[in-house]
Amino acid sequence: MTDTEVFPQLVIPETLAAGPGPGNTDARVLAAFADAGLADHMQADVLRGMIECKHMLRRVWGTKNTYTFGVAGTGWSGLDALFSAILPGDSVVCFVNGTFSGIDALTVRTRAATREDLKANALDPKPSSVTVITVPHGQSVTAEVIEQALAQHKPTWAVMAHWETGSGRINDLQGFSDACLRHNVMGLIDAVSSLGIEDFAIDDFPGVVGWASCPQKGVLCLPLTYAPVSFTDRYIAHLRENGCYTFVHNPIFEARHWGIVDGKDTAAGTYHRTHSGYAVAAFHEALRINLQHGRTQKAADYAHHEAALRAAVQALGCEVTSNMTSLVVLNLPASLAGREKELVQNARAKGFGIWPTLSEPVQVRIGILNQLSAAAITEIVTRFAAEMSAMGADVDLDAAMTVIERHYASAIAAE
Repeated sequence: MTDTEVFPQLVIPETLAAGPGPGNTDARVLAAFADAGLADHMQADVLRGMIECKHMLRRVWGTKNTYTFGVAGTGWSGLDALFSAILPGDSVVCFVNGTFSGIDALTVRTRAATREDLKANALDPKPSSVTVITVPHGQSVTAEVIEQALAQHKPTWAVMAHWETGSGRINDLQGFSDACLRHNVMGLIDAVSSLGIEDFAIDDFPGVVGWASCPQKGVLCLPLTYAPVSFTDRYIAHLRENGCYTFVHNPIFEARHWGIVDGKDTAAGTYHRTHSGYAVAAFHEALRINLQHGRTQKAADYAHHEAALRAAVQALGCEVTSNMTSLVVLNLPASLAGREKELVQNARAKGFGIWPTLSEPVQVRIGILNQLSAAAITEIVTRFAAEMSAMGADVDLDAAMTVIERHYASAIAAE
């Protein structure tokens, strides 16, 4: 290509996002993003939108924590803010049962690493102050595992993913909070995959002092907008006393732009970073949609439609090993064993965005983010069955369709 040639316009085709996330963004959120006027980050309507967002987010998350707001960026940005209070040498216990809790543990090990730890292995530090409790793939972190680890190690911090999309498992949030209270540990929760899907209020879990989520899963906003975070007074007091090694993701500094100063809501935000009016508009509309749907109803809807998908893929000969309500993680029939990545690649080439697991053993992940209808579940199952059949599997699509029809017919009859 010469200096005068220009690449053709990038056109990204419509895709059915049927994986662990991001999900297909609601059309109303996309419209709010596209229709926003060109406003600077301190324009009055942008600041008003941010103030309203933090109040809506508290309602969505079920909390009175003043330090509840969005960190500009993806879920990784929110998690980075969550872990910012961990300092070199801090004692931490991390619970890992999949890819993303494993990345959380790497982040924590990096935060807690001394200079000597980093010199020894800069990209995978192993500070002695961090204990990683690994639970086998496909299993949940239980209250018994948490209690034993915290009782033994007596850490300052404990870290756990609420929902681990790497293996599709829900971990014991109540057991985690209770154990943190018993042992005077500050709990940190990765709620990237559970916020906006499971019906829970974070104020019901006082052992947890910090939470982080993402915009593009249960909240159903665009991937690059705001990652929800929430911190208790205890977390903020600890941060004020000890500080942290970041400016951009320092929760106290971040909160000031959302009109949270010295633990109180103020009329308007103060400059911290250049926020996008487009992102504010999209996040604002996504939160409005969540509140209109209702946390309890939305959770029930996810459980209802996941049950239909689960039963249908089982009718196709697959074994489901997950227990999340937004994602089915499965083993293919024996005739396709070992060809999971091939099947996923074939599907994605046709605009059907399913995923493999990112660690061993390789499984297939099919998600239903923003796909809460009988028609959507039917399309997902039909396209999945077609991919299995194209690879030579003997699938009974009629049996799967019968399962789906019975599931939704029984729900209508129950009404």
